[in-house]
Amino acid sequence: PSVDPDGRLRQTARMPDRPSPAPLGGAAAAQEARLERAIGVRQLTASVINVTVGAGIFALPALVAARMGSDAPLAYLACAGLMAFVVASFAIAGSRVSLTGGIYAYAEVAFGSYVGFLIGVLMWAGAVLSVSSVASALIDAAGAILPWVTTSVGRPLTLAAMFAVLAAVNVRGVRRGAGLVEVMTVLKLFPLLFFVGVGVFFVGGAAGGGAAAPETAGSLGDTVLLLIFAFLGIEVALLPSGEVRDPARTVPRAVFAALGLTTLLYLAVQFVAHGVLGAELARHTATPLAEAAAAFGGPAARSLLLVGAVVSMFGYVTGDMLATPRMLYAFARDGFLPAPFARVDPDRHTPARAIGAHAVLVTALAASGSFERLAVLSNIALLSVYIMCCAAAWELDRRGVQQGGVPFTMPGRRIVPLVAIGIIVWVLSYATAREFAVLGLVLAAASAAYWLRRRGS
Repeated sequence: PSVDPDGRLRQTARMPDRPSPAPLGGAAAAQEARLERAIGVRQLTASVINVTVGAGIFALPALVAARMGSDAPLAYLACAGLMAFVVASFAIAGSRVSLTGGIYAYAEVAFGSYVGFLIGVLMWAGAVLSVSSVASALIDAAGAILPWVTTSVGRPLTLAAMFAVLAAVNVRGVRRGAGLVEVMTVLKLFPLLFFVGVGVFFVGGAAGGGAAAPETAGSLGDTVLLLIFAFLGIEVALLPSGEVRDPARTVPRAVFAALGLTTLLYLAVQFVAHGVLGAELARHTATPLAEAAAAFGGPAARSLLLVGAVVSMFGYVTGDMLATPRMLYAFARDGFLPAPFARVDPDRHTPARAIGAHAVLVTALAASGSFERLAVLSNIALLSVYIMCCAAAWELDRRGVQQGGVPFTMPGRRIVPLVAIGIIVWVLSYATAREFAVLGLVLAAASAAYWLRRRGS
C-alpha cells in the first residue's frame, strides 16, 4: 500500500489475507518488470478491433436481416448499448490492474488465486478452442483457391508453417507482434471499407431499395442474442496487459474507441448490404456481402470480399498469437505451470517459451478440424468469464486497488458492473442444461488441479 497526498491509505496490491503461490511484490512483480510496456492506445485499439471484427461480419448481415429486415440497425444499437456496460467494467478493472493476464489478473487480484485460476482456465480453453476453429476454417476457405492445402499432408504443414511464422514474429518482440496486428487490422478492414465506400452509391437500386420485412419475423431480443457475440473478443486483446503502456489511461480509451468504431462499421455494412440487395439479403446466408458486392461491382468485387473473409480470419489468428500465449506465461508466473513458461527472453523481453508452446498446441488442435461443435460451449465459458470481470471491477473499485496511474472513473461506476452482470445472465439463460453441465465439469477439473497444486506446494 501507499499513501495519497491527502494522507489516505491506497491499496496497490492484493489483500495480504488472500492466498497465492506468487504474491505481488515478489517473483511475479520481478517477472512483470522484465516485460516491455510498448502497447499504446493506438495498438490496443487496433488489437481489440482485430479480434472483434472476425469472419462473422461477412455472413452476419443476412442473419440479422432474416430476423429484423430493414429494422436491423435497431438491433446493432441495442447490442452496442448493452455492451457499453460490459466495456465500462473492463475499463474500470483494466485501469486498476496492470498485470499480464487480463481478466485472469483482474479476478485474481480482486478475489484471490483460486477464483483467478478458474477464470484463467476458462479464458485459456475458450481462446484456444476458438482460434483452433478459426484456423481450421481458414484452411478450408483457402482450399477454394489452393486445393492442396486441405489435403491430409497439406493441412498440417500449412498450419504448422503459419503458426511458426507468427510465433517467430511475436518472439522477436511485442512491438513486432503488435505492429503485425495493426497491419492485419487495416488489411481485414479494407474489403469492408471498400464495400461501404463503393456500395453506398448503389443503395436503393433495382435489387435493393425495398424495406421488405423478413420472411420469418424475429424479436429484437433474439437478434441481440445473436449479435452480442459479434462484439466479443476484448478479453483476448487485454491478455498482454503487462505490456500496455500507462494502462490506467490506455485501457479505457482503447476499449471505448474500439466499441464505437466497431459499431459504426457494423451499421454501415448492414445499411449497404440491405440497401443493395433488399429482401434478397436474408436469402444469401453463406456469403451475403460477396453477393451484394457482385451486384454492384461484378465478379472482381465478389472475389475481393471472399478474399477479405480469409484475411479477416488470418487477422484474428495474428491477434490471438499476440495475446493468448500470455495466459500460459501468467499461469507459470503464478506457479500453476512449470517455471520455464514464465521465463522472459532477456534480449527480446517476450515470454518466448509460452509463445512457442501455444503455437504447437493450436497447430495440433486446428489440424484435427473437429472443434466447431464446441463453439457454443466456448461462448458460454467466455460469458461466464465476463461476469467475473464485471464482479472484479466492482470489487477492485470498492477496495480502491490502484497499481499505477489515476484509475478510470465515471458516474454510477458501482452500478455499471451490476447492470452488465444482469445483461450477461439474461444472455446465458438461453443456454441448455447440458452445456452448463459441461462447463461445470471443466470448473470441477480446474478446481481439483488447483487444490492438488496447493497441497503439493
